[in-house]
Amino acid sequence: MKPAEAYIYNQQEPFKSILMHVQILIEHTFPEAHLEYKWKIPCYYIGTRPICYLNKSKDYIDVGFWHANHITKHADCLVSEKRKKIKSLRYKQLDDIDDSIFISILREVEAFKNSSFMK
Repeated sequence: MKPAEAYIYNQQEPFKSILMHVQILIEHTFPEAHLEYKWKIPCYYIGTRPICYLNKSKDYIDVGFWHANHITKHADCLVSEKRKKIKSLRYKQLDDIDDSIFISILREVEAFKNSSFMK
């Protein structure tokens, strides 16, 4: 098992289910995306460009987007928490995930993957 997959598989519930659901959404939206293990967390890339990372924090899953400054749709759903470049979606329960919002943000981030992180 690859390290990124092990990271997800070894999480306790509900975090394991959240991570697996997010994986399905990302891989369904972008079949060409690949999962890497960088900075001790799973990160999705399209080619050599990062799309998002998945991180289990204290009591939530943090799905971070480097190109978040370019996001205009659903920007109110993103958390910056003192970060200048990265914003994220946070989930404590599987039911917290709104698939349509998640996919909309993914598509917007992907559209700017070749742009600078800074807007």
